[in-house]
Order: sequence, then C-alpha cells, then structure tokens
Amino acid sequence: RVAAGVGWRYALASLHRRGTASALQITALALGLMCLLLIAITRNDLVAGWRQSTPPDAPNQFLIDIQPDQRADVAAWLAAHGIRDAVPAPMVRGRLVAINGKPVNPDAYPSDEARRLVDREFNLSYTTELPSDNRIVAGDWFGRSASPQISIEAGLAKTLNVKPGDTLRFDVTGLTVDAPITSVRKLDWGSFRVNFFVLMPPPVLKDFPAVYLTSFHLPAEQAALLDPLIARYPNLTAIDVAPILAQLQRMMLQVVGAVQFLFAFTLAAGVLVLYTALAGSRDERVREAALLRALGASRAQVNAVQRAEFVVVGALAGALASAGAIAVGWVLASRVFDFQLAVDPWLVPAGIAAGVA
Repeated sequence: RVAAGVGWRYALASLHRRGTASALQITALALGLMCLLLIAITRNDLVAGWRQSTPPDAPNQFLIDIQPDQRADVAAWLAAHGIRDAVPAPMVRGRLVAINGKPVNPDAYPSDEARRLVDREFNLSYTTELPSDNRIVAGDWFGRSASPQISIEAGLAKTLNVKPGDTLRFDVTGLTVDAPITSVRKLDWGSFRVNFFVLMPPPVLKDFPAVYLTSFHLPAEQAALLDPLIARYPNLTAIDVAPILAQLQRMMLQVVGAVQFLFAFTLAAGVLVLYTALAGSRDERVREAALLRALGASRAQVNAVQRAEFVVVGALAGALASAGAIAVGWVLASRVFDFQLAVDPWLVPAGIAAGVA
C-alpha cells in the first residue's frame, strides 16, 4: 500500500513537473474523447430528443377556415370518425397599433423579425382554459375573468420588449381593443397543435368576426378520410403537414451527419496533437524510468508509476471531455435544434473510463 501511495504521489509530481506537456496531453486526449462522445450524442441523444419533441402521434393535419356556424358540425363529424382531440379554436385577426399608448413604428425595431411582426396582422384567440402545451412563466392566467387582459407568448414578448403590466392596443376590424398584459406563456411549438401569440378572455373578442381552425393526427392509411367533409363544406382547407415533418426529419439527419463529419476532422486533429505530445515526452520518460531503476526501483514499480500517471491523465481528460460534450450537445439542442437534450447518465462514467483505457 505504501509503495502504491508513493507511485501515485510520484505520478502526480511528474505531471506537475511537466506542466506544459501534461496540459497538452490532457487537452489533446480530452479533445479526441469529446469528439467521440459528441458523435455518440448527435447520433443518439440529439436524434432521440428531436423525435421526442415531435411524437409519432403529433398533429399532421390542419383544418382551417371553419365558419362559426360550421364549428359544431365539423367537430361532431371528426369525433364520429375517431378524431376526438380536434377542438376548433377561434381566430380573430387584429393589428398591433400601440404599446402603452404610443403608436407602433416598425422602423423603430432593430431586428427584421420584430419589424415583420408589427407590420402584419396577428392571429388573436380567446379561451378560459390554459392550453395543455402552454406554461405560464410570468404573471397569472386570467381564467374566467371578463375584464380585458392579454396572455402573450414569451418569444413575442421578448421581441416586442414588453412584460406584464404593459398595455397593448389592437385594431380589430376598425375597432380598438386595449388590454394589459397579465401573463407570459411558453409554448411548445414542436407539438404542432394550434397555438396563438396572443390570448384574451372570451368576452373581449367573442363579438368580433372569427374563423375556427384545428389540428389533429391522421394516420397515413386514412389520408382520404377528410374528402367527404371537404365536399360537404367546400370553404374548408385541409393542410397536410406530414410531408413537412418528413422533410424536417431528413434535414435533421443531414445536419447531424454534417456535424459528425466536422467532429471526425476535429478527432483526427486531436489524435495528431496527442501523438506529438507523447512522442515529445518519450525520451524524458525513458530517462526517468532509468533513474528510478538506478535508485533501486523494480521494473514493476516503474511500470506502476507510469500507469498511475496515464490513469490520472486519462481520468482528467475523460472528465473534461464528458463536460465539454454535454455542453456542446446542450448548445446544439437548445440553440440550433430548439429542443431539450436528454443526456445519457452513463456519459460521464463512459468518458472517464474511455480516458483511462
């Protein structure tokens, strides 16, 4: 045990003595391992996370332009044909004309997205129930209140730089609707359900002209199911987003492939740097081994010291690689692909084990 302890202490001292070379070896090995782990993350966790964000039964059909007097019949027809989650939602068109009493000027916004948003009409809606895939992140849901209130989508609130307490004014068919923002919602756009940037209590908007729309999942073998409904109500428009979902999946796989290709090049560079670092310290390690033998250390003890040094280097590199892979994977998932990354809990132990091996 004493000899083993001395071996570990000597290994740590040796790493400290060769600080620059040791740091280079750890960095190169960590870079290579991180690329390997990232290839696994992009191939498994990112693709799995994207598929989880868009489940197999996600709505793939949108039915729009449902007139108020058709709403009940359309909902009943869909329910009778096994589509029971298709509840038509009202949509009222309105243009944002003022924020806190000040007229909206599209040119005052620095981003193109903000200018486009304020320069077009919004799809407004009304409800008493918070949609199932919406989450309040600021303020309070208005519920069954009859007073003018607005629940705004979080991204729109950020783009317009508004918050609970600010007042928005909409022009709806020539009439103005003023209401304070009382809540901010985070939406799951990946659910492909009907969502709205702005929601209000029913008494505020129900007297304005509205059309209804809904979304639902229709299996591929039932693609012609809606034909009789469209024949009965020719004004209805059915939008099949299944090809869009398929195209998104193909694009996702192509992007993942490109990212993996880039990681493979980085891996090759890391291996080259690691080889250079090891080759550069080889002569010094040989001299150290000879010195230890001259001082009376056995061959087994010398080998134990060198193994301890490599274990420390590998463990540190594996830990750094795992942390780096998780960080880069999170950035790719949240910033590029816009969904939550489900990291395998065995990733960190696997990274350390790979480094030690």
